Amino acid sequence: MNEVLSRLKRPLLYVMGPAYIVAGILHFVVPELYVQIVPPLVPAALALVYLTGLAEIAVGIGLLIPQTRQYAAWATVALLIAIFPANVYMATHGVVIEGMPGGGDPSSFVRWGRLPLQGVLILWALWYTRPLTGTNSR
Repeated sequence: MNEVLSRLKRPLLYVMGPAYIVAGILHFVVPELYVQIVPPLVPAALALVYLTGLAEIAVGIGLLIPQTRQYAAWATVALLIAIFPANVYMATHGVVIEGMPGGGDPSSFVRWGRLPLQGVLILWALWYTRPLTGTNSR
């Protein structure tokens, strides 16, 4: 099992990095969708959406660069923890995302399923806080 995971570590990195870059870009393309899941107690929701978008782009790029990978992985963990309250708010308040293509009313399963998924994403990022094995870490 460990050998299988070891072989998957590098290819999954090239899924993870671009996924964060795309997610970050979406914060600028459709910010109004993200603003809706920012808890109302948080000030300057739109600015926060743009800031988290920039952060996602930065960690995505950082994960792809061997020299910054470990720092970017830790930053990804911090970012995921920072945005967790938005997922909790979405789950506990039944947020319907107006303007979402295909409908913005996710089921309770999807709303609550995002919470443990955040844990999986944190574990995935933690995986890259250690160097890739082998002589060439690229």
